Amino acid sequence: MTRRLYLDNSATSFPKPPEVLAAMTHFATDLGASPGRGAYTEAREAGALLHRCRQRIATLVNGAAPEQVIFTLNASDALNLAIRGLLRPGDHVITTRFEHNSVLRPLNRLMVARGIEQTRVACDPVTGLVDPDLIRRAIRPGTRLVAVVHASNVTGTLQPIADIGRLAREHGVPFLVDAAQSLGHVPLDVERDCIDMLAFPGHKGLLGPLGTGALYLRPGLERLLHTIREGGTGSASDRDVQPDFLPDRFEPGSHNAIGLIGLSAGVAWVLEHGVDTLHQQERDLVQAMLEGLATVPGLTLYGPRSVAHRTGVFSIRMTGFAEPQALSDRLEQGYGILSRSGVHCAPLAHETIGTLAVGGTTRLSLGPFVTREDVTYVLEALHGIARSTAVAP
Repeated sequence: MTRRLYLDNSATSFPKPPEVLAAMTHFATDLGASPGRGAYTEAREAGALLHRCRQRIATLVNGAAPEQVIFTLNASDALNLAIRGLLRPGDHVITTRFEHNSVLRPLNRLMVARGIEQTRVACDPVTGLVDPDLIRRAIRPGTRLVAVVHASNVTGTLQPIADIGRLAREHGVPFLVDAAQSLGHVPLDVERDCIDMLAFPGHKGLLGPLGTGALYLRPGLERLLHTIREGGTGSASDRDVQPDFLPDRFEPGSHNAIGLIGLSAGVAWVLEHGVDTLHQQERDLVQAMLEGLATVPGLTLYGPRSVAHRTGVFSIRMTGFAEPQALSDRLEQGYGILSRSGVHCAPLAHETIGTLAVGGTTRLSLGPFVTREDVTYVLEALHGIARSTAVAP
């Protein structure tokens, strides 16, 4: 049977560390209680485990306090809380043309619903990088938000968020970073990088299960955000208005406790192995991929050629495959390599690199359990496909 090699870690990471399943199994078999909804032992322990998850995330991003970590359904939910909670009618927003639909769609909706205005800063069509000076020049008196994706889910491009964060801070404009593809892969420090709001999923670089995510808020930002949902919190239950303290203000309803406890184990795994170490391991694989892809006949790679400016996300097209999905099918059927093809929920990024009109690209994305041998296998597969395509009648 052909081996199966999972290279769709940009969608969700796989496999997960065994500690993640063990933590979720412990909750499911030994606790089962809703955190904050009881004073008995199991409910208290479940609540303590959720608090530990906040602590670990705050440690990972150098956050001010665990309470500033707001649990959400995923990164899209976190971005919606930041965007919809902050923006008021007539506000101006600066973003880039490399953003995911998780940013583009809420902003487009608010253009209609609240009359907000947008400036979408251009990115380099080859590297995908944005020039921070373009963002600086776009800031005006009514600018209320700068929102930038840290790592592109199309090309792996790493934006200079520290530079952007400093200039946003200098102008007093809140800075929102979409870290869906970077947290857990790349060192992030909300203080050093002047990040006011950091949105991220739990199921990608943090190695937790689907249905988890969070929004980190710099202290004081919570006073600027309106709630976008209200409901029971298990706290201040004698009042029929939403609590004004964190994290309860932005967390109505029962938590996905089993998922968040699994996420906590994933974050613990990342902390134990060290983001710097994981990042260097990925950089080594990225370098090998870049060197190998450059030798495959008929293959076009999109995005930076420098390890310093990218993560382990590779968008490619190959001669002989008009549709990206056809290449994905060949990789799976012939070699058991799992990839994702299409526009990847980032239409403006694909428009920028010139692939929107032709159906996007085939994407290969690395994770912490991908090895150098796996990279060699992928490159050999692509060389084999190139040879077979060249001799096909």
